[in-house]
Amino acid sequence: MKDSEVGKVFILDTTLRDGEQAPGATLTSDQKLEIARALALLGVDGIEAGFPAASPDDLEAVRTIAREVGGPGGPVIQGLARAARGDIDAAWEAVKEAARPRIHVFLATSDLHMRHKLKMTREEVLVRAEEMVAYARGLGAEVQFSPEDASRSDPTFLHQVLRAVVRAGATTVNIPDTVGYAVPHEYGALIASLKAAVPANVTVSVHCHDDLGLACANSAAGLAAGARQVECTINGIGERAGNCSLEEIVMLLRTRRDAMRLATQIETPQLCRVSRLVSRHTGFPVPPNKAVVGGNAFAHESGIHQHGMISNRETYEIMRPEDVGARATQLVLGKHSGRHAFAARLAELGAALDGEGLDRAFARFKLLAERKKEIHDADLVALASDEVARAPRVWELEALQVGCGTVGMATATVKLKDVNGAIVVHAAVGAGPIDAAFKAIEAIVSSDIVLEELAVQAVTEGTDALGEVGVRVRRPSDEPIRVAPAAELPRPRVFHGHAADGDIVVASVKAYLDAVNRSIAERMAVIPAEAAS
Repeated sequence: MKDSEVGKVFILDTTLRDGEQAPGATLTSDQKLEIARALALLGVDGIEAGFPAASPDDLEAVRTIAREVGGPGGPVIQGLARAARGDIDAAWEAVKEAARPRIHVFLATSDLHMRHKLKMTREEVLVRAEEMVAYARGLGAEVQFSPEDASRSDPTFLHQVLRAVVRAGATTVNIPDTVGYAVPHEYGALIASLKAAVPANVTVSVHCHDDLGLACANSAAGLAAGARQVECTINGIGERAGNCSLEEIVMLLRTRRDAMRLATQIETPQLCRVSRLVSRHTGFPVPPNKAVVGGNAFAHESGIHQHGMISNRETYEIMRPEDVGARATQLVLGKHSGRHAFAARLAELGAALDGEGLDRAFARFKLLAERKKEIHDADLVALASDEVARAPRVWELEALQVGCGTVGMATATVKLKDVNGAIVVHAAVGAGPIDAAFKAIEAIVSSDIVLEELAVQAVTEGTDALGEVGVRVRRPSDEPIRVAPAAELPRPRVFHGHAADGDIVVASVKAYLDAVNRSIAERMAVIPAEAAS
């Protein structure tokens, strides 16, 4: 099919805004910037970088992304704002340095939300929406408007609101299925009616949640009905059950181009790399059965399936692993490989390192190569990711010894080195080797953090697989955190740790120590408070 025969779909990624609103997915400013850069390389058309009015930290993070990622030729940088002047001012302050700044104004239009949340009449909502869009447009930004809970709004009133905001200067109208309530045929019909009601030069956008598992299907129905922008997130993360998954909707349009007659500019071989980056920074593992980027997406165990794959892989694969950057199974490097080859392969995998980080990763690679018969790309990416994700070294693991079995409690002896080079050793007992090691670390560092989650997965297959561990801990906050103008809510501080090692106990200890370091570093001002997740 010729390019002239397909329509262009704009990908607006909201991983850094809606995605970060998933409980426990808090990101640091540095992590947001790294993800934003990865999204730009991926080829997204726009990035919703945050909700600037939520906190000074969020405003500064969006401003940095606008300045460093949103330059000429880069993606649209968008900030979310309620239909209020203070929110809009904060959003403009955050995005104005981008080459293409956009303010995303939203206001609920369903009777349920207007009556119980906004305490406003339809007439008041109509006037407020038009006034605030005009105010945002007057600042100089592109304006996108979203009628929150659109899929449960009265269609006649929804049409009124959209016509009003378009008159006021909105060039994109985004139609949220805020609570994942719609089904594809009715959502498609809604989009078709709204598309017909607004001028041809206004972009209709879809934003679907996955409460009933229909986010991607609803988004596809909206695109088929005439929408030309889709809001989505990496790995489908977001409020509650999440959002439409970027990798799923993009590969749907690519794989079924014949049926959808639509295309994006996404560099799809980058999908798995960006998926892993977001997973690592949020602490949310990608389920093995996740479409497109899951570990089993291109795995075949059934004898019948294997026979078909040997004959022709199209019998059981509608996408090629290389199209999404999925790991291959071939041996790529071994114990005789040099530092240059190692660095070059990391660069090819989109996980480049240099300096001390490269030195440490290469040293660990050589040790791994002595133990493993085959080293896969996934092993290399895990080693590199371990260096990129490393927190400031307030405490560093020097040695670990554990004892466990079927009789009695497990024991662990931990040797740590502090930031000044002093060595401290402590032993502890626990319900298992990991529990004992964590208790020994707690005794040394005197940390008050509480373990919330320990996620363990094998990077590759086999008993010699590299183990990857993610840890999420929380520390009760002594100070309230500002989450909106004139509103302060106390909440625990959340810190993520990540590590990979051939020994799963060692990996767990390193990941836990990584999270402990982030917590301690924030209090000691080794890193700025706004940079802690």
